[in-house]
Amino acid sequence: MAEAKWYIAHTYSGYENKVKANIEMTVQNREIGDQILEVAVPLEKAVEVRNGVKKTVDRKMFPGYVFVHMEMNDETWYVVRNTRGVTGFVGPGSKPVPLTEAEVKNIGLDKTPGEKISEVELDFRVVDSVVILEGNWENKTGIVKKIDEHKQTVIISIEMFGRETPVELSFTAVKAEKY
Repeated sequence: MAEAKWYIAHTYSGYENKVKANIEMTVQNREIGDQILEVAVPLEKAVEVRNGVKKTVDRKMFPGYVFVHMEMNDETWYVVRNTRGVTGFVGPGSKPVPLTEAEVKNIGLDKTPGEKISEVELDFRVVDSVVILEGNWENKTGIVKKIDEHKQTVIISIEMFGRETPVELSFTAVKAEKY
């Protein structure tokens, strides 16, 4: 019996979860759970700020790809390759190439997904106009000058006493100005 390794199947974008479910169903129907051990769509936690509201969401780490832990043989290759939504395996031609141990570890497939918070996705960027939602400058409009993702703050420039004044606020204290 061959050793199970992680392989990557390329899918239509947005079909990752559907492909995962279809492969798992086929594995169950054909009773080949000893050959296809796991199907994964790696997710990462990301913080999004929309209209001043911060929320944590799960985001696909590799859109368009599904990771399959399996023994490579004719049957398993056929099952994955012929799953609706799969366009092929990652590798030269039709020869799938397994991930190395280091790649498996870097992606986090060797353990259960952690609660790692990654990048913050904002609905504004530098030079955008924003409205302040709270504090002394509530409802005042300013221009984003700098975004500090580490501190989760934004420096905006507001007009005060006839001159531009920089103000540092948290991501949740401002929202993009809608025109």
